[in-house]
Amino acid sequence: MSRGIYIVANDKVIESAIALLNSIRLYNCQVPVFLIPFDDNYQQVAAALSSLHGVQLFPNLEFVEQFTREIGQTFDRNFLALPNKMRKLAAWFGPLEEFLYIDTDIIVFEDIAANLNKLSEVDFFCCDYHHLSEKLRNVFSPAVKEQNIFTDSQLQDVFNSGFWASRKGTITESQMYKILRECSQHREYFDFTQNVTDQPILNYIILKLIPKRCNFVKDSATEPGSWAGSKHFQEIDYVLYDKGKRLKYIHWAGIPIKSGSPYWKLWKHYRYLNEEKPNLVQKIFRSLQGVLSAVIICDIVGCVGRCYNI
Repeated sequence: MSRGIYIVANDKVIESAIALLNSIRLYNCQVPVFLIPFDDNYQQVAAALSSLHGVQLFPNLEFVEQFTREIGQTFDRNFLALPNKMRKLAAWFGPLEEFLYIDTDIIVFEDIAANLNKLSEVDFFCCDYHHLSEKLRNVFSPAVKEQNIFTDSQLQDVFNSGFWASRKGTITESQMYKILRECSQHREYFDFTQNVTDQPILNYIILKLIPKRCNFVKDSATEPGSWAGSKHFQEIDYVLYDKGKRLKYIHWAGIPIKSGSPYWKLWKHYRYLNEEKPNLVQKIFRSLQGVLSAVIICDIVGCVGRCYNI
């Protein structure tokens, strides 16, 4: 049985993608990882991840393109502005029989693929506190309760769309297209007020089509948190702990990863794992390289012109 991990990325998120893969490979050197391109600008990130960590390109890019076009035709642009953000759904139709999907703004602290063992009991799992901390925010509007679209028990299974797992065949292509059309006809069900995109739709799909699911944090009263906005995590040897329990992963959901962000130094550690961190002088030099090159070229042209009186 083939097991592995899918990510979605383009060249814009190459730094985060490298950090994520550095953390994954720290604990598991063998698990297959496939890159689903977010758009056509993926050559740099694909080359870097392939060279560094053996990441493979999703083998059926024609399907990904067709899937994206279908979604673009299904949803009005005022409803779903970026169909490409739904490309993670292609995971159900890729080469892996059991798969974990991980956003690139995540760092893991364990052999994360080992969690796929849970799929011997369920058809879908996640691991986050969205159902407690956010309730239905960034997922559903009050209409889903008012119209009894989902029960209160079902709504306790809402989740963040950055980390989850399932198995191939749990959702067929025809089921996927049918439920996407259903979603497109009921914008009033979803909460897009905070500019989320795939998360509300993915939640609807899972709650409708996969009854055998679990959330690790609901299975254990001591399951640690995972959101980078939680400032109480303790760092020991580049691993985060929540009240003494090791985190599975840290997710900068809704938080830009940059200097001053929560756990910035930790992210930098994983980004530059096994390579030298650029110092301030190097950064300044790199930023000036283009300018210096232009100046030098101009000086050379000027010198040639003066020598030949042109």
